[in-house]
Amino acid sequence: MDPKKLRSSSAAAWGLARRQHGVVTRVQLLALGFSTDAIRHRVAVGRLHPLRRGVYAVGRPTVSERGRWMAAVLSCGSEALLSHRSAAGLWQILRPFHALEVVVPEGQRRHRPGIAVHRRSGLEAAHRRVVDGIPVTEVVTTLVDLATCVSDGLLVRAVNQADRLELVDAEGLRTALERERSRPGVGRLKSLLDRQGAAFADTLLELRFLDLVRAAGLPEPEPQARVNGYRVDFYWPQLGLVVETDGPRDHRTPSQQTRDRRRDHEHAVEGLTPLRFTEAQVRHEPGHVRATLVAVAQRLGREAEPAQAGLRPESSRL
Repeated sequence: MDPKKLRSSSAAAWGLARRQHGVVTRVQLLALGFSTDAIRHRVAVGRLHPLRRGVYAVGRPTVSERGRWMAAVLSCGSEALLSHRSAAGLWQILRPFHALEVVVPEGQRRHRPGIAVHRRSGLEAAHRRVVDGIPVTEVVTTLVDLATCVSDGLLVRAVNQADRLELVDAEGLRTALERERSRPGVGRLKSLLDRQGAAFADTLLELRFLDLVRAAGLPEPEPQARVNGYRVDFYWPQLGLVVETDGPRDHRTPSQQTRDRRRDHEHAVEGLTPLRFTEAQVRHEPGHVRATLVAVAQRLGREAEPAQAGLRPESSRL
């Protein structure tokens, strides 16, 4: 190969490897102008390291987790997608499993040692996403696939985390499941959502609220604490702050609103500060929620200082 062309091909191969988490395929190298002998020579001298059939690590024999995922997908063909528990790891809705899982269209006979290759009819562009350069099943498809292979606890955790990352919400998930009703896993996932009902959605809301608390730099509250004879969503005893998050469980009827106001009044009579945020505020106005929490917590902290020193708050005015 002409030296100038060789340098150009080598630069292109390194650039491709960087985009693909340190791996390239034999087909890609041939397309860049490398001959079979050139590839064989680079393997012999340690510039290329075989990872899987037709896939090489470039420069060093080890690759990252994403490199493993990319190599698995590339080894299974151009229509392959990372799937199931591996996809959940890439989406960061479950901790990565060591096992590798890939899905290919039905009819493709792929067998790759160390990779669980799933075959599916009706695998379409709508099921495909690319995350950090890696072809992967979209989130709802990933959750449905998880429903075929993980415990209820892990499945709930995956849905919770998908919601926290704003990849899906409970209502959007239900709508998407109606379109996929014939697929394995859909029935179990729908049944889980139905069993959890409003409590499931409330759990998502409370997790989202706790994320806002941490983002605001506030101390962790006591969740589901008993205060003044009521169970409250969040309680900061050191501040005397009570927060309720009104989610899908609360139908917001006039009688329900009246009971809520009465609870808030009783907390205020006892010297506590009650705050109440709606699901819409937590989900769509996180900046407002954080700012309110910070401002109220700072005020309550200042008021608590003289009391902790054995003084009444009014004495600070002397």
